[in-house]
This record gives sequence, structure tokens and C-alpha cells, in this order.
Amino acid sequence: MEAPFVLVLLMTLIIVNNLKGVESTTFTFKNNCPYTIWPGTLSGAGSPMLSSTGFELRNGATVSVDAPTPWSGRFWARTLCLSDAAGKFRCSTGDCGSGEKACNGKGGAPPATLAEFTIAGNMGKDFYDISLVDGFNLPLSVVPQGRTNDCPATRCAANLNPQCPQTLAVRDSNGSIIGCKSACLAFNQPQYCCTGDYKTPQTCPPTNLSRYFKNQCPQAYSYAYDDSTSTFTCPTGVNYLITFCP
Repeated sequence: MEAPFVLVLLMTLIIVNNLKGVESTTFTFKNNCPYTIWPGTLSGAGSPMLSSTGFELRNGATVSVDAPTPWSGRFWARTLCLSDAAGKFRCSTGDCGSGEKACNGKGGAPPATLAEFTIAGNMGKDFYDISLVDGFNLPLSVVPQGRTNDCPATRCAANLNPQCPQTLAVRDSNGSIIGCKSACLAFNQPQYCCTGDYKTPQTCPPTNLSRYFKNQCPQAYSYAYDDSTSTFTCPTGVNYLITFCP
């Protein structure tokens, strides 16, 4: 009678160990920009806050953060950051308004390039995208690690700031363009935000302004109904490399 019990116990331990291997997803952040940035993390509704919600990332450095499975949320980079005379931490783009390097559950102010994830979502898959729906501040790439045949990379490698249309450009105190708003963010009109009479894919096609983003970064979301060429999937259980300025 003991042999079947031992066999069941062994099988149970194997299953538990295998499950442990997919209980978390590791996101590795790499900074290829020629200056320091401060990535931020924001968990979606119902997902726990990650162990780090914001951190400094110097040129060439990498930082890894684990997320439980399932999980959803977004990542972005803050730029041109400093602490004021009162010690309050502020950034010129992507600022989360926490006054600290940690964002503490606060999202980044647009325009900011976003990497969005749903881990262990529908049918045991991960879903991920790069979104420019609220604008752009830095080039960004997402590369799944370990299953390249099943899991495509996505990227917005172009720098959209230098040629950003003047009506969308965000400038620093010296007049340099440091961000590029989306038309929805800049004008808040239904035809750009896909609201009101324009709330369906049929009534809200791409505009000349959204095409500026799409032409430069064809894999990224350029406006609300850009799903077909901008959402990517991967079987749950891989890790992800997120590179700023790839």
C-alpha cells in the first residue's frame, strides 16, 4: 500500500516544482540611452504593486524586477529628473507626481512611451504592446527571453522627438523638444480620442497625426484602434527584456 502513496507524493512534488517555475515573470530593464533615466512601474487594477515602483537607471545599466503570475501593468521611463530645493523629486517627462524616485502606485504623466503587459491572461498567454496612444518620450523595445520562435519582439526604435509636429511638441526651457504628444492628448477632440460619435473602429480611422507615429514605429499603438498590428502574444512562462533607446 505504500508504493502508490510514494508515487503520488513524488508526482505531486514534481507538479509543485514545475508550477513554481512559472509563478513569476522577470522584467529586465536596460538603459542604452546616453544619459540616466528613471523607469517607473504601475500595476493594473487587481494586480499587486511590484517590489520597485521606480528607480534610477544609469547609461548601460540593467535592473530586474519580478512580477507575480498573473499580473498586468505598464512601464515607462522618466527623463531629465532632479530634486528641487525642498528635496522633491521631479522629472520633465513621465513624472509620476510622487515627489520620490518610487512612483508608489502613480502613473506617469504623458507624453511617455509605454510598455504594457498582461501576464498569464486569456488562454494562458501573455499579451504585450508598446503604446504611443498618449505620446512619446523615448525609444523602447520589448524582447521576450527564451522562446523567440513563439514570441515576437516589438519595438519603437525611432526617436520621434526631432520631427514631432509643432502642434504636438513638448519643449524644455531651452526650446529643445523632449516629448511628442498624441493628437488626443494635445487637442482632446473625439475624432482623435475615438470617443462620442467616433467611438468605434469604423468611425475612428487613423488621422494624419496618428500616422506620424505609425510611420516611424509601425509595431507600436499609434491611436486607440490600432490593435491588429500592435498587440503581441506569448505563452506564459517567459521573461522580458525592456530596453530604452534600443
